[in-house]
Amino acid sequence: MAKETGRKLIAQNKKARHDYHIMDTYECGLVLTGTEVKSLRQGRASLVDGFVQIDGHEAWLHNVHVPEYSQGTWTNHSARRKRKLLLHRAEIDKLESKSQETGHTIVPLSLYFKDGRAKVEIALARGKKEYDKRQTLREKQDRREAERTMSAVRRRQRA
Repeated sequence: MAKETGRKLIAQNKKARHDYHIMDTYECGLVLTGTEVKSLRQGRASLVDGFVQIDGHEAWLHNVHVPEYSQGTWTNHSARRKRKLLLHRAEIDKLESKSQETGHTIVPLSLYFKDGRAKVEIALARGKKEYDKRQTLREKQDRREAERTMSAVRRRQRA
């Protein structure tokens, strides 16, 4: 069997970018069981309620939903179990100290396969206020409108 190369996205947490100011991102590995890997290869996972907690100098990913493997037997995994993250000690210490500050949390942004290995991108984030969320939406809409008008002008120039 040929070795996988590249990056294959499994799940993305778009709500996290809307609800939080992303301050710093990290790529880390996951400790998974066999049926979890097979379920992820089918492209099924949800990061919506996920968060990272540092416990005893280890990083744990909580509330990420990886559904049970359809052809699994009694060895199947539980869908919302906590999973250990593989990070360097210095990264864990930095995340632990920053996440203890008021208003800071660690959230998963995306789950993907990189060269055949399951990886998760986590972010140190600070919660947005309601007016920040509205401002972000307004900026996004303004950007879309500007792109539309620019493409319309380009079309008129070609014709």
